[in-house]
Order: sequence, then C-alpha cells, then structure tokens
Amino acid sequence: MTRYEEAKQIYAHFGVDTQKALARLSEVPVSIHCWQGDDVIGFDGGGALSGGIQTTGDYPYRARNPEELMADLDKAFSLIPGKKKLNLHASYAIFENGETPDRSRIEPRHFQKWVDFAKARGLGLDFNPTLFSHPMVKDNLTLSSPDKAVRRYWIDHCKHCLVIADYFARQTGMPCVMNIWIPDGMKDYPADRLAPRRRFLEALDEILSVPYDKAQVYVTLESKVFGIGLEAYTVGSAEFTLSYAASRHLTPLLDNGHYHPTELVSDKISSLLLFYDRIALHITRPMRWDSDHVVLFDDETREIAKEIVRADALDRVFLATDYFDASINRVSAWVTGVRNVQKALLYALLQPNETLQNLQDANDWTALMVLQEALKTAPFGDVWQEYLHRQRIPADYLTEVRAYEQGLSIRNG
Repeated sequence: MTRYEEAKQIYAHFGVDTQKALARLSEVPVSIHCWQGDDVIGFDGGGALSGGIQTTGDYPYRARNPEELMADLDKAFSLIPGKKKLNLHASYAIFENGETPDRSRIEPRHFQKWVDFAKARGLGLDFNPTLFSHPMVKDNLTLSSPDKAVRRYWIDHCKHCLVIADYFARQTGMPCVMNIWIPDGMKDYPADRLAPRRRFLEALDEILSVPYDKAQVYVTLESKVFGIGLEAYTVGSAEFTLSYAASRHLTPLLDNGHYHPTELVSDKISSLLLFYDRIALHITRPMRWDSDHVVLFDDETREIAKEIVRADALDRVFLATDYFDASINRVSAWVTGVRNVQKALLYALLQPNETLQNLQDANDWTALMVLQEALKTAPFGDVWQEYLHRQRIPADYLTEVRAYEQGLSIRNG
C-alpha cells in the first residue's frame, strides 16, 4: 500500500474523501503576480519602486525585459500545479518602435505580447492600473489630488486600463479582475480627510463610465491602512473601499497585508460573502506591517482557505498572490508562495467541515477541540505529494530552480 493509500484511509476515518478534495483543488485557479520577477519595476521607465511601498534585497538575476520575465514565469509555471492565471500591472506595457511610454495613453496593443503569451498557455489574465512609481504621483496623491491635471492623468490611465481589461477577457475567454489601488495618503495628520475622499469617489465614478462587459470584467477596489511616508492617513481606507464597492456593485478586494496587525482577513470573509456576490483576495505575508513576504503555509493562510471552503465559496472568491521579495531567488519565491496557497486550499478541502459545524451547533466544544487537534497530525503531506504526482509536477523544485539559475547567471552576465 502506498503512503497516499494509507492517508486516504485515515482521512476516510474522519469522513473526508481525498479523491474529491484532489479533484476540486485541480479546478481552482490562482492568479500569479508578474511583479515578483523584476522587483515591481516594469517596462515603462518607472524605475525604482515608490508610492508608499518598497522592495528590499539585491539578489541577482532580476528580469530586465519582457522576454526575460516571460521566460522566468514559464519556469515558475512549470513547477506550480493546478490552474493558473497571470496578473499584470499596467507598468508592464510593452512599447516598441520608438514609442514614448505614457500610462495615460496605453492601449490593448501594448499588451498584445502578453495576450499571446497567455493564450498559448491557456491562461487567463488579470490587470491592475499602476498608480505609483511615476512623476505624476504628486505629493503622494493621484486620483485624490487637488491638482486637476494630476487627477486627469490618472483618471485617463484607469479608463484606458478598463478598456484593456475588457480586451483581456474577450481575447482569453476568461474573466478578468481589474484591481484599483491608490497610494494616496499623508505622512502626518491631515486638516481635511473628507475632500480627498470625495475627489477619489468622483474620479472612480468617471472611470467606471467606460463601457465594459460586467459579466466578464470584475472591477475591484483595494484598501490599505498605511504606507511608507503615508503613516497618518490613507484616502482608500477599508471603510471607503467597501462602501464604494457596495454602492457601485463592484467587487471588494482584501489584501491580508493591508490591515492593522491584529486584524485578520480570515475573519472578514464570511461577512463579505453575505453581502457581495464575489470577493477578491490578494494573499501575501505581512511581517509586522505590509512587507509582502513570500506566502508560507502558516496559520492565517490556512484559515483564509478554510473560511472559503467552509462557505462553499471557491467559485465566488478570486484568489491572487501579491508579494515581492528581492532577497531570494525570484522563481523560487513564486513557486513557494503559490504552492503554499494551494496547500492551504487542499488542507481546507481535507477538513470534515460538516461534522465540525455540527459539533459547534450542538455546543460540543470539547469534541470540536479534540477533532480539530487530531486533524492537525493527519497525513496531509502525503495527499499533497499525490496531488503533485497527478499534476506531473516535481516535488523537489529547488534542484530545478538552482539549475535554471545557472542559466540566469549567463543571461545576466
């Protein structure tokens, strides 16, 4: 008997069908962020990362152009099981033939190589306007700026991004999540919190006047509690983004690094699912603050996955990763983080959730605690290894990453 067969029997004792869990996991797409591969620099001349966020580390072999980034993504994808999407920022537009990059005028043609890349691999595409690392971010403000020229620039940028998101959905035949996050905020206590938020609201309303297929393009709005240099006040707070999304029938996006250190996104999911048809997540790992470390198979990642599975909401939650670590091998960072999201989903699918819920409803907290603790030592790892085997993905990816890195040392000189 194989280790998986033994694990299958042990989980059956808990009332869990591992075959169903493996089949369900294989159907869940995870949107993989492109910006881990080049430290969020992009191709439109933005240069060093700015706008309340920061990448740290100086590991070699950063992708420097579209060809290198696509090659690195291909390597990462070859080591990640399951369904995948590619999540792009607008700063990854590809300008050719002497064009001058201008975010306020980007068009679908500037992303045609990405569309071709995705279609050749059967991937969906998600999209993000890039409202940071740019000279038109004035005084840490974009869509909420009192400067009409600044607001106009970023409104035009986001309107063009919505057209591109619609193009992505039509070209790939898969839904496109277009997420809007702004870095807008202030370093010290503001004299007026209301006016910037009113300007942000009006700007969003104008952006959404662009026609798009609401059945295939899901506009999301992401909040943040603070940023570097924006410690006192952020315009796009959780209260603002949730209220705006509800009033305009959009999809809220929760990044688990964008809240106070004692807040847990896992605790927010069930509430939002009662009021929104869909929600979206950016899964990261905050370390004391929104530091975007590589996702681990940790308590909160597992709890997020368990909340989604318990609510039978795998088809209602858009899952995406969002982190950028320049201190380690970037391909390994992709693989490690995305695999850990998938591990957490499998862990959640291997819980006897109906039994656990019945014990709670019966107020049998003793039995509930005993069963939850017993499940922690169930042979989850053997089921995960079986999943990798069925997906024809090697369990040991570090060996392949190291071999690939040898080629990168030649590529990057």
